[in-house]
Order: sequence, then structure tokens, then C-alpha cells
Amino acid sequence: MRGLERRLVADGEIAYHQLVVRSLRSAGRDLHLLLDPLRLAASVPQAWLLMGRLRPAALFTTGGYLAVPLVMAARGRGIPTLVWEGNVIPGRATAAVGRMATRVAVSFPPTVDAFGDRAFLSGTPIRSFAHVDREVARASFGVGPADRLLLVFGGSQAVARITAALEASLERLLDDWHVLHLAGEAGMAEARALQARLPEPVRDRYQPIGFLTDRMADALVAADLVVGRAGSSTCAEVAAVGVASILVPYPHAAAHQRANAAWLADRGAAVLVADDELDAPRLLAEARALRDDTVRAAMADAARRLGRPDAARRVADELLALAEGRPPSMAGRAG
Repeated sequence: MRGLERRLVADGEIAYHQLVVRSLRSAGRDLHLLLDPLRLAASVPQAWLLMGRLRPAALFTTGGYLAVPLVMAARGRGIPTLVWEGNVIPGRATAAVGRMATRVAVSFPPTVDAFGDRAFLSGTPIRSFAHVDREVARASFGVGPADRLLLVFGGSQAVARITAALEASLERLLDDWHVLHLAGEAGMAEARALQARLPEPVRDRYQPIGFLTDRMADALVAADLVVGRAGSSTCAEVAAVGVASILVPYPHAAAHQRANAAWLADRGAAVLVADDELDAPRLLAEARALRDDTVRAAMADAARRLGRPDAARRVADELLALAEGRPPSMAGRAG
């Protein structure tokens, strides 16, 4: 059993086919540096045989290194392909795959230029928020009508900087905010200890939770301000909901997240804080500036104008058009 995808379909209801190619997890000089090109080469005929056996009407992929043999095989067999790119700056593998694909769906307008006429603007497919009532959601987290809720994404090594800044500033933040902290399973023991150390009058204003799973939509709709990384899904969801955000891009991975956050921040839809600039004083300063309802509402409105809550439908419509041999469902470069 390798990878999240395999675990998700382990019950056998969905057929699972695994290529020998593996994800590139590091650029370290180890045995895999030699084996990965061999795995990639071996995966091309494997994908060719798989495409021949399954004969799909169309192929959809989110790109990346693992998509290379599949798109190559599909192109060789005349199977139309749709690639989705979620970041402003495409990864190198996705850029290469996109040049072989029939169509490319992108999440941000600037990305259209990277793929030319085969690209269209779809947005990022996200969960639906249409069913969530804000007041009901806020009540479920113990937040009153006059309270302000700060939602903080934490709980992994990738957000250690955010967690550290939150812990160092928490008592002062609680003067202005209720804080809902997604601490992750590994971070819950430390978060509960932090909660126990808080003064009694503000202790209940801090709510650490390991994972929200099905309640994540409720948390986003209930929030008045979000602090988190700037992955494609996070950017798309804060925009779709129309909520102010402080985005702290993950500093690695070719600075993809910084470009995502900058696109929102340049349009007044978010505040961008570099990872190495985030500490307790900076978090306090930004949160206090956004305590002003008028300032926060303007940012939320700007975010909402950029939102594309219908992205999943746009991608699905285009994929069906390819599968049925119809003209493109979405316009080309204009989206």
C-alpha cells in the first residue's frame, strides 16, 4: 500500500492501478536519484499498456512528475487529456505535461499565459459552502454574534512558524479574538497544555482542534479572519467564502505559494507575511489592524470578487466535452 490514493480506494470499490514511477520527495543525492529516471522510463510502456486496456474516453490529471508517463501514453493513443494547475507559477513537470495535454485548466489568470491557447481559467475545485449558515456555524463553535473569530491553520512541520507565533501571542490575541486553532493530531497535547496555562477569564476563548474534516466548511464560513499557508485550495476557499486572511506562504517548493498569496494581496484580498517575517509581534500587529470591521470587510469583499466557487463544474464540463468529442466547453485564453 503506497500513497494516500491507494488508501482511499482500498475497499476495492474503485479500481486502482499503480505505476512504478514514484513522487520526487527530495533532491538529495541518494540511490533514488539514479533510480527515478529508470522508474520514469519503465512507467511509459506500463502506462501505454494501461491506456490500451482501459481505453478511457479522456484523461484528467493534476499534473506533476507522476503525470508524465500517463499523458505521454494518452497522447500516443489519441486520448484527449485535461491537466489542472493550481498555482500561479506552474511546476516544471506540470509545465512539461501541459505542453503535451489537449487542454489545461488553471486557477489564476496569470497562469493562462504559461500554456497559451490550450489553457482556460477554471479556478480551484473546492468544497461547497452553499449549505452553511454562518450564524449556525458560529454557534457550533461557541462564538457569539458580537465576537470575532480567528481561524488558524496549524498542526504540521510546514506551519511550525505559524504555530510558534500563535503560541507566543495567544494571550494578547484573546483580548480581541476567539481563536479556533487547527493544531493537528500531533500538536494537540501541546495545544491543550497551552490552553491550561491561559488565565481563566480567556481560557474558553481558545479552542484547539486536531482536525475538522467535515466541519471545515463551517469553520471557514464562521471565521472573521483566517491565518494560514497559501496553497491553491486555501486561496480558493477564502476567496469563495469571502473572508479576510493573513497568508504566510510556505517558503520552499519554488516559491509557488508566495506567488499565490501575492496575487491575492496585490488586489487587496489578503495580507501577505513572509515566513521569516512572522513572529508574535507581527501576528499581533496584523490581527489588530484587521480587528477593524470596516478594514476587514473591504478585504473580504475583495476576496469574494476573486472567488470561483463553480470551479469544479467548469473542470467537469470541460472534461466531459473532451470525452464526448465536443468543442471546448470553456473559452480558451479568456476563460
